[in-house]
Amino acid sequence: MSFAPRSSGPPRARGTAALLAAALFAALLALVPAPPAHAEPVLLSQGRPATASSQEHTWSTAAAAVDGDPGTRWSSAASDPQWLQVDLGAQASVERVVLRWEAAYARAYRIQLSGNGTDWSDAHTTTTSTGGTQTVAVTGSARFVRMLGTARATQWGYSLWEFQVYGTTTSGPQLPGGGDLGPNVLVFDPSTPNIQGRLDEVFRRQESAQFGSGRYQLLFKPGTYSNINAQIGFYTSISGLGLSPDDTTFNGDVTVDAGWFNGNATQNFWRSAENLALNPVSGTNRWAVSQAAPFRRMHVKGGLNLAPDGYGWASGGYIADSRIDGTVGPYSQQQWYTRDSSVGGWTNGVWNMVFSGVQGAPATGFPNPPYTTLDTTPVSREKPFLYLDGSEYRVFVPAKRTGARGTSWGNGAPQGTSLPLSRFYVVKPGATAATVNQALAQGLHLLFTPGVYHVDRPIEVNRADTVVLGLGYATIIPDNGVTALKVADVDGVRLAGLLVDAGPVNSRTLVEIGPEGASADHAANPTTVQDVFIRIGGAGPGKATTSMVVNSDDTIIDHTWVWRADHGEGWGWETNRADYGVRVNGDDVLATGLFVEHFNKYDVEWYGERGRTIFFQNEKAYDAPDQAAIQNGATKGYAAYRVDDSVDTHEGWGLGSYCYYNVDPTIRQDHGFKAPVKPRVRFHSLSVVSLGGNGQFEHVINDRGGPTSGTSTIPSTVTHFP
Repeated sequence: MSFAPRSSGPPRARGTAALLAAALFAALLALVPAPPAHAEPVLLSQGRPATASSQEHTWSTAAAAVDGDPGTRWSSAASDPQWLQVDLGAQASVERVVLRWEAAYARAYRIQLSGNGTDWSDAHTTTTSTGGTQTVAVTGSARFVRMLGTARATQWGYSLWEFQVYGTTTSGPQLPGGGDLGPNVLVFDPSTPNIQGRLDEVFRRQESAQFGSGRYQLLFKPGTYSNINAQIGFYTSISGLGLSPDDTTFNGDVTVDAGWFNGNATQNFWRSAENLALNPVSGTNRWAVSQAAPFRRMHVKGGLNLAPDGYGWASGGYIADSRIDGTVGPYSQQQWYTRDSSVGGWTNGVWNMVFSGVQGAPATGFPNPPYTTLDTTPVSREKPFLYLDGSEYRVFVPAKRTGARGTSWGNGAPQGTSLPLSRFYVVKPGATAATVNQALAQGLHLLFTPGVYHVDRPIEVNRADTVVLGLGYATIIPDNGVTALKVADVDGVRLAGLLVDAGPVNSRTLVEIGPEGASADHAANPTTVQDVFIRIGGAGPGKATTSMVVNSDDTIIDHTWVWRADHGEGWGWETNRADYGVRVNGDDVLATGLFVEHFNKYDVEWYGERGRTIFFQNEKAYDAPDQAAIQNGATKGYAAYRVDDSVDTHEGWGLGSYCYYNVDPTIRQDHGFKAPVKPRVRFHSLSVVSLGGNGQFEHVINDRGGPTSGTSTIPSTVTHFP
């Protein structure tokens, strides 16, 4: 703001004529229409599918010109004409094209636009190009944009470091950011009347609604709450709204038990607790969960019991960025992963307990006791979360940590960035994929409120550093076989807190992180996929060939459960056919807490170099009708986790696979894990288990490790490979 200097003379009276003129001018201004709102152009091409008429080298692909990496390029054969084109994925208003030429540039070229990739119109033509970096203003609507080179300036072909298309995919009024959070977000403060009654009512609806449509987010403003027992059922998330867990304190509990399932917690899925401090009434809080039930950024001022009342079965879970002052008792938990936390102690383990960056964790003792402990987590970045700054909602986006150990919040203000809710499009039930993509094209982030969302086209995240955050297990269902969610090959996208539920028409993929051929370096600012869960069947018939494909380098997959249903509605060997769970093509991808189960063929396939997995939990498909159904050429069965023979470097810690072929208990599986025998392909703490003798493993990895034995549910293990 600037201020004009104050006059030192006396004020002058305005004459009548001047006043009339001013009034007339103001009236005229009122008649002039305001200029229409106009979205700022955004980069639409980065990471999108690109093709070319030719390429000079195996590495100088078309994709290299749209990857955002100034060190990679496309180059063509040394002849005229040649072209490079990019598919923007949807019709867009194109406003400018930036060409960053290598030394081999075009003297003459055209920028052309097309709606279908076949019929082209010229938007810009030059015969006097001088190379370098050129910004070309264009006007037009197109899905496909191409550079058609008609005359080379050198003896070489055409070579572009980057081909960038800017514009918008929207027209008409701009969507607003911010707003209310909808009816299924319940917000409490310490003075709210009947808090316990409202919590109990949500729990009654959700306690056994395993495949229901209800979705709830419970938010608590900073303060102290007494005499609270928040029982958490299906599709219910509870969170504090402080910047630190200690800002919101319960003198009470956040409880998950298994009374609805006769004391068996193996189906306590899809619920979460985040950003709260607890003073448990009995001194110990009970959190008896299995998959897709994260316990994040929590401070338990006492102990934590991970088993149901009566110590019935539970099949594994996840803790991150949490402090448990007392002892954690897993008891009947079959496996568990804890990351970047602190614990006062850990009492036991069944098959596979994995820790990375956990202060107070027990030392590695695998297989007896079944502990695998890494002193630090190589790379981590905590999940974004909603909080209150005074009366304003904001989303905090934690910073990346390397060599992390302990919580991110224990020593002063957390590191990261804070975004106002006004920069988010608040997505509510009834929103279409077109509307969501319009919001993204405007430059807004996304906050999905609790609900079920059908999409008839992919949600496409093309802008670096976009946050897509779901509340209360917001669920996306792709219709007509589309991919639900696609992320371009850009830096720093955060996907968090979503459930993707396959539709009845087969989708080739459900979630794609980066397009095929992605190659940009994102080490400084990786994309993170956190608490993003995928389900095929269970709530009704669903099909997908491959559930999650990770093409972008350096991606962090931090806690996912990718599940082909083995119960509920719409499941069966062909009814919810899903051949592959997770496929990793990108290099330097890190998975921390990878849960993938029941796929018809490979559960996990890894093709990228230097991949790392810390904790893997798997069950092979229960419902294979016979040995022939899973036969893989000469190999009996498909490995749960396969590293391709082309890979030279890979490492994994604490990986387990279990079989329960209850349709045909005579089925034999050659191994749980398959990997090339190379010095830099290494595994630590591997186990396979036959549950009650329903099917058997012959080996653990390749031809290493003894078979599982009879009806004894005892792991067969390999401590180190090779």
